[in-house]
Amino acid sequence: MPIKADLPQSSPVEEEVARLRRLQQADRHEEALRAAEHLLAELPENRDLLLIAATSLRHLRRVPDAMAMLDRLEVLRPAFSRLHQERGLCFVQLKDAPNAIEALLRAVNINPALPASWSLLEKLYGMVGDPANASTAAEHVATLKRLPAEIVTATSLFSDADLAPAEQMVRAFLLQRGDHPEAMRLLARIALAHDVLDEAEILLAAVLALAPDYAAARHDYAQTLIKRQKFSEAIEQIEQLLELDPSNADYRTLAATAAVGLGQNERAIEIYRGMLRDLPDSWDVPLWLGHALKTVGRVPEAIESYRAAAAARSNFGDAYWSLANLKLYGFADDEIARMRVEEASPTTGPVDRYHLCFALGKAFEDRGEASESWRYYERGNALKRQESRYRPEHLETNTRLQIEVCTKAFFEARKGWGAPAPDPIFVLGLPRSGSTLIEQILASHSRVEGTQELANIQRAVLDIQGHDPDDDASRYPAALAQMTAQDFTRLGEAYLADTRVYRSGRPVFIDKMPNNFRHIGLIHLMLPNARIIDARREPMACCFSNLKQLFAQGQEFTYSAEDIARYYRTYLDLMGHWDEALPGRVLRVHHEDVVADLEGSVRRMLDHCGLEFEPACVEFHKTRRSVRTPSSEQVRRPIFRDGLDQWKTYEPWLGPLKTALGDARVRYRG
Repeated sequence: MPIKADLPQSSPVEEEVARLRRLQQADRHEEALRAAEHLLAELPENRDLLLIAATSLRHLRRVPDAMAMLDRLEVLRPAFSRLHQERGLCFVQLKDAPNAIEALLRAVNINPALPASWSLLEKLYGMVGDPANASTAAEHVATLKRLPAEIVTATSLFSDADLAPAEQMVRAFLLQRGDHPEAMRLLARIALAHDVLDEAEILLAAVLALAPDYAAARHDYAQTLIKRQKFSEAIEQIEQLLELDPSNADYRTLAATAAVGLGQNERAIEIYRGMLRDLPDSWDVPLWLGHALKTVGRVPEAIESYRAAAAARSNFGDAYWSLANLKLYGFADDEIARMRVEEASPTTGPVDRYHLCFALGKAFEDRGEASESWRYYERGNALKRQESRYRPEHLETNTRLQIEVCTKAFFEARKGWGAPAPDPIFVLGLPRSGSTLIEQILASHSRVEGTQELANIQRAVLDIQGHDPDDDASRYPAALAQMTAQDFTRLGEAYLADTRVYRSGRPVFIDKMPNNFRHIGLIHLMLPNARIIDARREPMACCFSNLKQLFAQGQEFTYSAEDIARYYRTYLDLMGHWDEALPGRVLRVHHEDVVADLEGSVRRMLDHCGLEFEPACVEFHKTRRSVRTPSSEQVRRPIFRDGLDQWKTYEPWLGPLKTALGDARVRYRG
């Protein structure tokens, strides 16, 4: 999503909200309340109208009604800081200092740029005889007073997810006032929220050039580098932070995350265990520890850690899903009962709820209760899709443009371009298509390094495309036609240099990012001697496997039958084009063929990659290495057939998927 400097025109509702706020400023609360209630009859979930109604009710001394309105708002927007501030004001009116303090603390923990909340906290702590906390609150008040008013307001808007007005305000401030570290950091945080990582990186580097001692900005910079998978650079920043505060949990978490990114899982495990000694009641640290243990194959310890996370917070959906995602874990009756209670509880938030749904779907699947299992998978997918901004039209438009630009003649005119090194093997396709199995087979060869799903090709695409991902006006793939041989050589050499950190010296390595199938043309131009393998699986089996998988991030097309079917069909269209434009460039490996004839499939893949046959590739399950995908435990076992027709158990509920796939169920064998 691009960062926009201009704000869209105000809607009639926004104009009415502004009018009601002016009425409140004039103490015309009866009038504001009546108007808000009238609008709420049509817009019952509008955040601003609910807050206006609650505020006017408090001013009218109708505190119980105000509290009820805030309860209604909290169900919809639990992380809205001003609702908690307003609740604190209600408790102040009731002369209930302890509950007022609790509510105001919740407000400032969400949004530290609330001067009114900090001022009230200073007074309330003074009243209850807590001078230390009163002093802390006073320091926050003083800090906010030192900042320009525009930055305080913009930070408050940002904290409550009002990104567009926050961005408009901070950009206008910077245009008027020039470089300002706090304003530039806020703009970088807005860029991060929009996932415009390159702009965030540039801004934060500039902030640190102006203010090298600005620890919060350095923390944001390290986070941004991690998101860009620049783990070595991130560690340099984290080490500086840890020198200042070696016990800081946020800095230690970043250090562990960077270590995991570099494949240094034992180092991450050491960091997490140290954190647990200092934070024994934590629920997120044991979850992260469990992930690292799972990656290196220490499954019993991972189970213990995931259970500890679930015990620390009873509705911690991710802990239960992590157990389910081991694929080999069987839930006990009491665990299932506890998950069902927590999933049904109105106090469970949507993120925990959909994690619990996917975990329950797997629990009942393992028990052979397909109807109950599908009910939870379907609910989890609906919840996840509801929060997603995925638009299938973007991929379809980009596919059309790839086919128009990247023709056979286009590639013939650029023959021999790019960096000549034959090091990479790209394994791509759809998630849950057998790509992890292929990676494990190839990584069992003495000359091949298994790495992970690398984002380097996507980063190259973003560099070519620029900030605007609008596919109708995107520079990519059209810009490929304007690029020179030197441009592609530079991109290929940068890819090889940037991925070297994941390698330990073997001459060949695997990049298993499945979405790279969209960029085979770019890969060919950058790295003409790289090997490419398309991991393909029968569409009903592949799509069903995606529908019951909750991914840690990305893969937003997997949360509805229509989306995953459209994605699969578009994938077939694009792969068919690559076969025509680059004949023989891609080796297609069907998962069903690997299961039916393992050794024959292994020999075929090794031959395509220019590698001699080694028996270890057939005995891939004996290879000890880190595996970070959902199939990590499955590829540590010998080949199995049980997953091939698993979808047929759920056939009564998969009619919409069959219909949406259409002829893809036949043409996938092409």
